[in-house]
Amino acid sequence: MYRLKPGIKRDPLRRWHLPDRVFFGHGACHILAGVYLSDPPLPGFRAERIRPADDRPGNHIFVTDGTVAFDFHGYSLRTSLLRHHARGWSRLTDAGWTCTVAPVDFDLLDTDALNARKMLGPGQYHGDPVARARTFLARIDHGTVALRAARIHA
Repeated sequence: MYRLKPGIKRDPLRRWHLPDRVFFGHGACHILAGVYLSDPPLPGFRAERIRPADDRPGNHIFVTDGTVAFDFHGYSLRTSLLRHHARGWSRLTDAGWTCTVAPVDFDLLDTDALNARKMLGPGQYHGDPVARARTFLARIDHGTVALRAARIHA
């Protein structure tokens, strides 16, 4: 797992200038998921949220069809994504790191809904994260890569 240098997440300009995968992997995963669902490149996907126990770090939002998942890493099996996430946060914090995974029941691009859950809305970043997410998603051949992920990881 990539670790940000101290202070980057609190500095809008430094955060904005992170590489796309780091930007969407450290605080803007909900924007990427929201943009994915606003114009889905593949049918049947929905958002899920990883919520760590006891207010620990490691919150994450991704999209899935129940088998295949997509986040800043790209496509993988949902089970692989969850295992990778839990293993990484257990190493970074402690072996007692646990979480729940739940369907997202709020608008991932609505500032009020996001702020109520301690996440930034699209207009609260230095630049336009929605446009950045669209560009990130446009570079991917979703059908081919999702199928490959399902075959390779199965």
